[in-house]
Amino acid sequence: MKKLEQLKKMTTVVVDTGDIEAIKTYHPTDATTNPSLILAALQKPQYRPLVDDAVKYAKSKSKSDAEFKSLMMDKLCVNFGLEILKNIPGRVSTEVDARLSFDIEGSIQKGRALIKLYEEAGISKERILIKLASTWEGTRAALKLEQEGIHCNMTLLFSLPQAIACAEVKATLVSPFVGRILDWYKKSEGKSGYAPAEDPGVKSVLQIYHYFKKFGHKTQIMGASFRNADEILELAGCDLLTISPQFLEELSKAEGEVVRKLDPSASSKMAIERVNMDEKTFRWMLNENQMATEKLSEGIRKFAEDAAKVEKLVSAM
Repeated sequence: MKKLEQLKKMTTVVVDTGDIEAIKTYHPTDATTNPSLILAALQKPQYRPLVDDAVKYAKSKSKSDAEFKSLMMDKLCVNFGLEILKNIPGRVSTEVDARLSFDIEGSIQKGRALIKLYEEAGISKERILIKLASTWEGTRAALKLEQEGIHCNMTLLFSLPQAIACAEVKATLVSPFVGRILDWYKKSEGKSGYAPAEDPGVKSVLQIYHYFKKFGHKTQIMGASFRNADEILELAGCDLLTISPQFLEELSKAEGEVVRKLDPSASSKMAIERVNMDEKTFRWMLNENQMATEKLSEGIRKFAEDAAKVEKLVSAM
C-alpha cells in the first residue's frame, strides 16, 4: 500500500487547491481554497465560465460598484466551491476576505452571505466551512457564526494562544500553518532545514494537538501549508491534513510504512497546564511570540493582496 493510502486510514486527507482537476485525481474527503489558490486557478482558461457566471450574477443583484465588486468576489469563491463539491464527499472551505480580519461584524456578515449563496445553489451549510483569520476579532466572529450553525475553519494560525481562543469559541476546525512556521525559523536561525521531528511547524501542531486532546476540546486540528512530505508524515494521526497536489502526488507513489505519530490517548496523560484565555491574555501571548506575530500579519497582507489581484484579473477578463 502506498503512503497516501496508509495516511488516509489514520487522518482525513484534504486537498489544498483551487484546481478541480487535481481534486478529481486524488479523491480527498474535503477540500480548501484561499485567494492565492483561486488566483492561480484563474490563469487557466477552463475556469472562465465560473468568472462569467459570477459577473452575470453580481450585475443582476447589485446597485453600486462597491456592491458589485463584493458580490462578484463572493459568487466567484462560491462557484469554485460548488465545482469542488461535485468531486468530493465532504466539505469545502471558503475564505472570508482577509481585509475583514479585524472586523467582527464584517466577518459575520460575509460568512452569512457566503452561506446564503451556497444555499441558493442547493448546498447545505453542513458541507461548508467558512475560513476566518485567527485574530481575536476572527474568533469573536466565529463564536457568533458557530452559534448560528455556520461552521468555521480558523486559518492563518501560528501559535497556541490563537488555537486556544478558537477552541474556546467552539470553532469547528483550526488550520496551523506548518510550512510558514518552518520558513520563519529557517530564516531566523539561518538553517537550511530540520529533522522531521524537530521541524518547528510540526512541533507547533503537536503542542496544539496535545492541548486540545488533554482538555477535551472538540475543535479539530488540520495541519496546513506544508513544505515537504516529511512534515506531513510526521503528523500522521492528526485529525485532518490539507495537502497540495504536489505532495499528494509524491505520497501516492511513495513506498514504505507510515507510522501513526499522534494519538489522543497519549495526549490525555501529559502534564499540560491549562491557559485561562481572554483578550488581554491572547494579545500578550501572541505579542510575545515574534514568529506568530510576524507570520499572521504577513499572511493577512498576502491574502488581501491576492484578493485584490483576483478582483483586478476578473475585471480585465
